Amino acid sequence: MTKNNSGQKLIVTIVKKEKAKKVVHASTLAGAQGGTTLFGKGFRMDEKKRFLGIPVEREREVILTLVSNSIYESVMEAIIDSAKLNRPRHGIGFVIDTKNISGINHMIGLGLEAEQNAGEDVMQVEKQKLSYDLIVTIVNKGDAEKVVDASKEAGAEGGTILTGRGTGIHEKAKLFNILIEPEKEVVLTLIVKEKCDGVLRAIERGARLDEPGRGIAFVLDVERTVGINHLLNQQWSENMKE
Repeated sequence: MTKNNSGQKLIVTIVKKEKAKKVVHASTLAGAQGGTTLFGKGFRMDEKKRFLGIPVEREREVILTLVSNSIYESVMEAIIDSAKLNRPRHGIGFVIDTKNISGINHMIGLGLEAEQNAGEDVMQVEKQKLSYDLIVTIVNKGDAEKVVDASKEAGAEGGTILTGRGTGIHEKAKLFNILIEPEKEVVLTLIVKEKCDGVLRAIERGARLDEPGRGIAFVLDVERTVGINHLLNQQWSENMKE
């Protein structure tokens, strides 16, 4: 495993359907070596789930972009401009500082090289009024709505649902001696740090994560966010009322 002494950044961008190509193209021009696009659906606190009795699903694309500190700022600005993240409801982006990375030896010298001053930040990230955590919840297919409802009731603003599949010690079902890999749903919930514990407990209760085989949830520290100015304004208004 390659140690991440230089501080690689993972930029996570969530945009509307068919906007990912523009984000990937812009980030590549800024020096990134590409990215990974996932497909999912999003929800918001003020969003109606049905229209004329028909379920409404907001399709989303999630782009994962791994870059080094040396090009992080330019890539981030390129993504913000291409996706118009500084405008309301165009999408959101956030940054996670990775600890260890592997499988990128072929990229040495192409923007993911180790830097001379390992352990020293090569930039100063602008301080925000609010700090955020990312709650990642992985549950069986069909249970994501329970996670969504529980997180909303606990104060979450919204989130994104991704689909996948997984294997585990409680999931060794077979059909005609063929191993069945159950489908999974992954819920990404960006939440203000002070609300994180409450939302996490609500998700645990709502999705019954304390029961074997029901799923797991974990929290990641978010370094920077863009595209969520409405949350900052909302928090400011709540503080003024207190």
